[in-house]
Amino acid sequence: MKYLLLLLAVLAVLAAPAARAQTKPAELLLLGTFHFHNPGLDLVKTKSFDILGPKAQAELETMTDKISRFHPTKIFVEAPWDKQTELDTLYRHYLRGDYEAYIQGRFPEQRRAFYRKNEIMQLAFRAGKKAGVPRIYGLDYTKTAFPYDSVIKAMQAAHQQGLIQAIEATFKAVEADQNRKIATFSLTQLLLDFNTPQSLTANKRVYIDKLNRAGAVGDFAGPYLVSEWYRRNLYMFSIVQKTMTPADGKAVVLVGAGHAAMMREFAELDPRFRLRELKDVLGK
Repeated sequence: MKYLLLLLAVLAVLAAPAARAQTKPAELLLLGTFHFHNPGLDLVKTKSFDILGPKAQAELETMTDKISRFHPTKIFVEAPWDKQTELDTLYRHYLRGDYEAYIQGRFPEQRRAFYRKNEIMQLAFRAGKKAGVPRIYGLDYTKTAFPYDSVIKAMQAAHQQGLIQAIEATFKAVEADQNRKIATFSLTQLLLDFNTPQSLTANKRVYIDKLNRAGAVGDFAGPYLVSEWYRRNLYMFSIVQKTMTPADGKAVVLVGAGHAAMMREFAELDPRFRLRELKDVLGK
């Protein structure tokens, strides 16, 4: 205990001059999204959105115009952090204007849909080119577990039928709500809806409110899944923290809404960042 108190005291002393030295926090636009190319791998199964249709493409042009006027110096996306070279190559061809020809020659037909529809290319690359951003940074970290089947088995063994039903009902309600919105909302409306504080909180709440309670008292299958989800997002956010420099005034972080819900909490605890709301950026 005395070592913990000593550590806290040292950190407090060190933080004081650092806080005085910091002039202005970097503005962080945390943009949570659904996956434009929907492989159906998430627990909640949603319908696909016609991202290549003329209406969505027109909206993307307007949206990325506004994001470019936000003037980000760095853009982070949900691509593997350890495959930055591949992301650099894709973005380089996008900037050159021969992106379509490159993916035609580089990837088999069944993979090309991903490289055409994914939000990284459709939104981040487009905004980055308009903003003059030289590089798009990957921050995804996937070497974590998500043992949902084990959590279900733990709940069954603990006779938590009510909790199982509550989790299934939650997923069904979210699925129905998202499918309704995909069928009726414009792309802009969808992204604004995904990024309201209410939506982000609801996205995160299921982990603590339900999954963390899974299993008997001595069975930590539920908390393990939740901790792994936190770990993945903490690792991802650490890349933003370590990549941003004092010279970077603004950044965009484009990730799935589930990640955005977690990272919002982390960003609020780091005084070097000030969150900007998507509605304010797109409203201008």
